[in-house]
Amino acid sequence: MSSVFDLVGNRIFSDHQSGMMTSAKAKHKKEFKARDDIFDEENPTTFLKVTELKDEQPIRAAAFHPGGEIYATGSNSRVLCICAMPSLTGLSASHAATPATEIHRIEKIHKSSVSCLAWSPCGNLIATGSSDKTIKLMRFTTSTHNFAGTPMELRIHDGAVRDLTFMQDSSNQTSLLISGGAGDCKIYICDCDTGTPIHALSGHTGHVLSLCTWGGAMFASGSHDRSVRFWDLRAGTFILKISPHGPAGGGSPASPACTVTVDESGRLLASGHEDGSCMLYDVRGARVIQTFQPHAAELRSAHLCPRSFYLLTGSFDKTIALTNLHEQGDLEHPLSTVTVGTHKDKVIQTCWHPTEMAFLSTSVDKRASLWSVPQR
Repeated sequence: MSSVFDLVGNRIFSDHQSGMMTSAKAKHKKEFKARDDIFDEENPTTFLKVTELKDEQPIRAAAFHPGGEIYATGSNSRVLCICAMPSLTGLSASHAATPATEIHRIEKIHKSSVSCLAWSPCGNLIATGSSDKTIKLMRFTTSTHNFAGTPMELRIHDGAVRDLTFMQDSSNQTSLLISGGAGDCKIYICDCDTGTPIHALSGHTGHVLSLCTWGGAMFASGSHDRSVRFWDLRAGTFILKISPHGPAGGGSPASPACTVTVDESGRLLASGHEDGSCMLYDVRGARVIQTFQPHAAELRSAHLCPRSFYLLTGSFDKTIALTNLHEQGDLEHPLSTVTVGTHKDKVIQTCWHPTEMAFLSTSVDKRASLWSVPQR
């Protein structure tokens, strides 16, 4: 009989098995390695701020290119910035943060703040969503790190766009863009070649706050209506709803689901909530594994690291936390959580590097910080 540990221990997470192998990821054979010395109670290894990007207004969105060599940020000042990933070789405990290296900077990409952004799995597309209700879809040449052609503007939402993500359609290998937000609370699926909406999915009764895809046909959504829903494009509707009104011990926290993340195999979901709680959910077993409290205020961002050894969370309590998911051998046991970074104001976004023990964080303090651990 499979234990819960099988979700995170006996890892079946290679790119070819997840169905998400891409040309950008295929170039990187480096395997993500755990660093449990971060959780050492007597002499823990601490994350260092490697670089810092400053803006005139809060930086709300950040995402690594799937190749790992660059990353993008979006801010309330309507700026899209592309930065180079620094070398982490020889990083020492005495390192002092340096300014991020900007490669491209697009001013006034939207009429209002950039609220979200995402790269396509192949890294040849980048999309930004805004409070101005529009999405900008741009082609990107990975080999030269340059934008190509004219941005495509999508006007499909009647409210602020809160999150978006790409999916590579497993049936015909085309790129799809999934987006959600305020207004009619629908989730829209668009063809990236034409910008044409091909689905408008109803179900949520509150703003859609977060989206996460895996496997080529599946995605999850978190909403202000306090539910997390699983969707299958082949079904055209949600196939599972997790809400606070589930059976005893089987419901989600009674608080809006601000962020959702699913491992590459589609077995484990983590959701972060407005009350600072985090839920771990066994997707295949359709049950809540446990709910714990890593933060004292709204848990705004949650991301599973490559191979899902750790869960990274960022909060309005100004802290970034790391939870060890493989230490106990059973996700039903109490989990170790440590603070790995802080900002001077609310943390809005966090995201893992595709292969390195490194992450990005953005904040209301107008900073985007890149963090990593000293090399050993």
